[in-house]
Amino acid sequence: MILPVASIILSLILLVWSAERFVDGSAFAARILGVPPLIIGMAIVGFGTSIPEMLVSAMAAIQNAPEIALGNAYGSNITNIALILGLSALINPIIVSSKAIKKELPLLLAVTLLAWALLLDETITRLDSVIFIITFFILLSWTVLEGTRRKKDTFAGEIKQEFEKDAMTLRTATWRIITGLFFLVISSRGLIWGAVSIARYIGISDLVIGLTIVAVGTSLPELASSVVAARKGEHDIALGNIIGSNIFNTLFVVGLAGLIRPMPVASDILARDLPIMAGVTLLLFITCFGIRRQGRINRYEGLLLLSFYTVYTIYLII
Repeated sequence: MILPVASIILSLILLVWSAERFVDGSAFAARILGVPPLIIGMAIVGFGTSIPEMLVSAMAAIQNAPEIALGNAYGSNITNIALILGLSALINPIIVSSKAIKKELPLLLAVTLLAWALLLDETITRLDSVIFIITFFILLSWTVLEGTRRKKDTFAGEIKQEFEKDAMTLRTATWRIITGLFFLVISSRGLIWGAVSIARYIGISDLVIGLTIVAVGTSLPELASSVVAARKGEHDIALGNIIGSNIFNTLFVVGLAGLIRPMPVASDILARDLPIMAGVTLLLFITCFGIRRQGRINRYEGLLLLSFYTVYTIYLII
């Protein structure tokens, strides 16, 4: 029991470190090569923070642990909105001003409903996976198009400011990408092994482990970047990071895992976790667009999200 626990702790530390290294290297390399800041913020930073989810779910599929693969992806989405945005809003209310982010919110809600519809037959086939991945690349193309059209968006401005605070050469950025990816793979394998071992030892299902320990662990990069952004008043980064991550998890992470190995969908996911994920996504959509006011997540709404996440987690464990 000691060895699996140690494996999880060390793997999570290494996972967060290597993910940050990989995303930073990718973002700076793109900036050096002339990619617009809005594309970097929406695509590389937003999607890149979900690299841990992608690798962990892919490893789980390879090792025939479908409940961890799906629990990790959907649990991360719930964690991102309810825990991370809730905590970020408590630190500093999040004001939504970026037009690009407001356009992404309906897309996030749409892909969530698409995932729910395709999983109603209680299985993820390779055809489902192909649909997920094709949809993701269509949205990625739209993101690139938006980035070239809206160079003066507030989100782009915040990303540009972050680049001006620190700088690195292309060689350094490339080295960070390589080492980050290498340690991401190693830490993902260690995390899956430790999580499955603990689940077997204490009699908790793989799904609950995936929705809690693994999901929170792989969401640590989003937690770090969103909380820091909220403290700095960089509202669009805090929110854009979560939206991009959830789109990536729903489409590419699950799609890749399903391509590796078609998998059954547990009845609990359909009856409990997908409706909850859709519910918090709808709440985020309504809150950020605002009703007769500026779209924002204030401290009261942040506390509500955190309370909901706490109740949901306790329910899962009990």
